[in-house]
Amino acid sequence: MTAWLDAPVPATRIRPLGWLRVIWRGTVLGSLTYGGLLVLLLVRLIEWPIFGQARPVTPYITQFVCRTGLRILRLPLVIHGRPMTAPGAIVANHSSWLDIFTLNAAQRVYFVAKSEVASWPGIGWLARATGTLFIARKGTEAKRQKEIFESRLQAGHRLLFFPEGTSTDAIRVLPFKSTLFEAFFAPGLVRSMHIQPVTVVFHAPEGEDPRHYGWWGDMDFATHLLKTLATRRQGRVEVTFHPEVPVDAFENRKVLALHCERVIRTAHVNAVT
Repeated sequence: MTAWLDAPVPATRIRPLGWLRVIWRGTVLGSLTYGGLLVLLLVRLIEWPIFGQARPVTPYITQFVCRTGLRILRLPLVIHGRPMTAPGAIVANHSSWLDIFTLNAAQRVYFVAKSEVASWPGIGWLARATGTLFIARKGTEAKRQKEIFESRLQAGHRLLFFPEGTSTDAIRVLPFKSTLFEAFFAPGLVRSMHIQPVTVVFHAPEGEDPRHYGWWGDMDFATHLLKTLATRRQGRVEVTFHPEVPVDAFENRKVLALHCERVIRTAHVNAVT
């Protein structure tokens, strides 16, 4: 089951022209990202006193930055289906940090991430500023986190989380963990919440390893970022919004998680074969 984790990681070799792309794209992407962060924080100074936890303006800034970021990387985004309008949350498969740009570009959402992300240099600031909900992997924190999760949903936030619990090599979908699905079965939410499965498929550049965009095992962020910036002719990424389902149509969190996993896995297999 975990043999793929031990597979050799493709070596990253960047040619001289590749380094020019790294410098050019990296400078522009960094300026866009942190310039956007500054604008977002300034707008949030006005947004917070008026709207509190609600964020009617700043998610549009995040979406603009992510859409533009994909253009800078020259990574085409193809969207199938439509984001749901009903109250609820989104679940998706997870290949790499590129999912954040991709899914933010496709819809205005708030991510659910492991608590360690909050302390990552650079990335942690961006995650906190854009409203990411951090989850600690501790049993003692489960009740408090469930309450925070429910509070955000009741505030109308469209939360998005990755039930696999980790990123992959981009050519497979791992079994879904059902823990976070439990929050949707809270008495105040179960009759109104919907879940929309979303499949994200990265197609490697022609002639490259199919796992080109995957981020797994002991791969570090810096190396993966450099490889992505240096890629001359990118592949493409497809996002498919599947029909949403009402939470109360399912017996429990495990049945709901299994349904979402099957929908996403089936679409992923069909797209990569």
